[in-house]
Amino acid sequence: MRGLLGACLVTALLFAAQSPANSAVTEACRAFGQKLASVRKAGCAEAGLTVVAQSAQRRPILLRDYAAAADARRVLLVGGIHGDELSSVSIVFQWMQKHIGRDDRARGFHWRVVPCLNPDGLLARKSTRVNARGVDLNRNFDTPDWRSDAQSYWQKRTKKDPRRYPGEQPESEPESRWLASEIAAFQPAAVIQVHAPYGVLDYDGPRTPPRKIGFLDLKQLGTYPGSLGNYAGLKLKRPTITLELPKAGALPSATQTAALWEDLLDWLDRNLPVEAKESPR
Repeated sequence: MRGLLGACLVTALLFAAQSPANSAVTEACRAFGQKLASVRKAGCAEAGLTVVAQSAQRRPILLRDYAAAADARRVLLVGGIHGDELSSVSIVFQWMQKHIGRDDRARGFHWRVVPCLNPDGLLARKSTRVNARGVDLNRNFDTPDWRSDAQSYWQKRTKKDPRRYPGEQPESEPESRWLASEIAAFQPAAVIQVHAPYGVLDYDGPRTPPRKIGFLDLKQLGTYPGSLGNYAGLKLKRPTITLELPKAGALPSATQTAALWEDLLDWLDRNLPVEAKESPR
């Protein structure tokens, strides 16, 4: 009987290891590890990520859910909206490995983490801001001004800059469409997005913005038709913090990265009320 149980366990483990979902995570982690010097394939594979959606080129979009108490404040953290902002992906992986789910204060929140929303852009031979269909995901969300202003803004203000093409319709892209549906399902109390390379702190939405987070000083850049700050911060009224790292191809120092994390937790702790609601999923 013991031998039979052992054989069944081994078979189950082998099946799990070879399942399509696990294989997709393994392959995605291999690709991230090849592209990003700071992301180890093994560490990524062991991070508890799951496949939740697919990009335009059918690459997996990965998510890690750090569940907490039912009344925990929900925070959505997103990196890699622009594929050529490599540091925005790397720093999210670092926070996952070192802080989220480990720090006592971090456990007071229900984190939903998407390290890279735009894997097609990141993993292109030469990483691109836009997705595989040439759309800037941060101009593709269904904001109130999208239909009236998105195309004219792109044509007149950006001179049809292909890096900022908003798409033919709001949420025309599988990546932005999925994130919008995830925000609706998760109902985060705050949204944090990481970008580069402006080296500032941006903020949209209700509540008083932080004056600084770590070494980044507040400089509100304004919103654009279809931007996530416009969508989550203004339309949905979810406090939306945008961390603009100073370099797209290099991480801040370890001291700076830790300071960003600590100040971020401080602001979230002070400004997000505890709501006694059942945690989704």
